[in-house]
Amino acid sequence: MADILTVHPAQTCAGSLGSYSKMANYRYHAASRGSPTDSLMNFDKEVDARGLNCPLPILRTKKALTDMLSGQVLRIVATDPGAVKDFQAFAKQTGNALVDQSANDKEFTFFMQKK
Repeated sequence: MADILTVHPAQTCAGSLGSYSKMANYRYHAASRGSPTDSLMNFDKEVDARGLNCPLPILRTKKALTDMLSGQVLRIVATDPGAVKDFQAFAKQTGNALVDQSANDKEFTFFMQKK
């Protein structure tokens, strides 16, 4: 059974990162036992941002990306519902690719490839 994700503008701090007129559509998967993408996607480094609220997941991601090489993939796990829009905005602003994202229960997983 798939979950439905609803994110309201008041739940995100993407506005604090700058002004974004067009947000990219994103892929959303949810299943009772996790996303199939989580087990198939290779990644080079991981950030555990569970329990952190905006802007900390983005700040920890930014710091992790500075230590990575171009083309490497960072896996981020967060519990803040606002992170969905925040990571879309962050990818658009920085040029790093948000290659996949998924949600399971109240946990969100993002895969970001460094430009």
